[in-house]
Amino acid sequence: MAVTAEQIHRILPPLLEKALGKPCVIKQCRRLTAGASADTWKLEADCAGPRQWILRLDAGAEDLGMAPGKRWEALAQQEAGRSGCPVAQVVAILSGDEGLGEGYVMTALSGESLPPVLLKDHAYEFARAQFCHHAAAALAAIHRAPTDKLKGLPTQDALLQVEQLYAMHLSYGEQLPVFSLAYGWLKKHAPKITKPVLVHGDFRLGNFLLTENTLNGVLDWELTHLGDPMEDLGWLCVNAWRFGRRDKPVAGIASRRDLFMAYEKATGQPVDPARVRYWELLGTFKWGVICQYQANSYLSGHVPSLERAAIGRRVAETEYDMLVCLQEQLELSHAD
Repeated sequence: MAVTAEQIHRILPPLLEKALGKPCVIKQCRRLTAGASADTWKLEADCAGPRQWILRLDAGAEDLGMAPGKRWEALAQQEAGRSGCPVAQVVAILSGDEGLGEGYVMTALSGESLPPVLLKDHAYEFARAQFCHHAAAALAAIHRAPTDKLKGLPTQDALLQVEQLYAMHLSYGEQLPVFSLAYGWLKKHAPKITKPVLVHGDFRLGNFLLTENTLNGVLDWELTHLGDPMEDLGWLCVNAWRFGRRDKPVAGIASRRDLFMAYEKATGQPVDPARVRYWELLGTFKWGVICQYQANSYLSGHVPSLERAAIGRRVAETEYDMLVCLQEQLELSHAD
């Protein structure tokens, strides 16, 4: 059942007062999104002064089976923030017993997240020029975050994800040859993880808040897990997040070489380009299955959303992108 503004006004203030040790009053409450995985609200509050907060709640719908839950989102975001990643400060974590469902409250950050604006607006020219530096610094902070407080967060290596995704693909009742081809290659070449680190899981344009000068916030931690740090670099290079700028693999802004150099400088660790390219293909494969999932949700009548239907039509795009990735892998292997 969807949460109402009246419930938030009634239930949330005492929880915030307990967490912050100060009386809190919710002045305004406005729903921003009501997606399948997150019900997101903007809060205007008075808590020893004016406050602007974001409330993220579990929407209670079906998901891809990869999301660890809102509590783990909040904990991962907290650890990444302590490590130096620009994230919103978590104010309170809701267990679900309070009456609003599982979720958390965090500070509202300034910045722009719409890719068309970030890629085209002259105001973000400096931010684009510094993007690799800022993205690499954020990733370095995420990947060095201590994991001792995140031991319940699932570890997802390449082979586990490939098998899970292919099983989902088959479950939709349409076995597509390109998906089978990519699955076979990914399974054969799956790298092993020597030391799992905190992974954001959805590190891409659209999940960043940029100001005119910097990366001000990394958003949407709902796919966070422990895994291979190269996964985040590969996901950032997936063609779907380039928005038509195929010649600029990093979010439609920069080259892989610029990203790799910035990451190596930020971490002091070498980047294995072949390993990143593996994760780029796996990310494309994952996005293809997500598109199928969106289509299936719409066609089954479970989520009658035109947005899901539109995303579902992009399966063919991912097939083409997988073939391009496989061709590039073949060329790289011949070059070696």
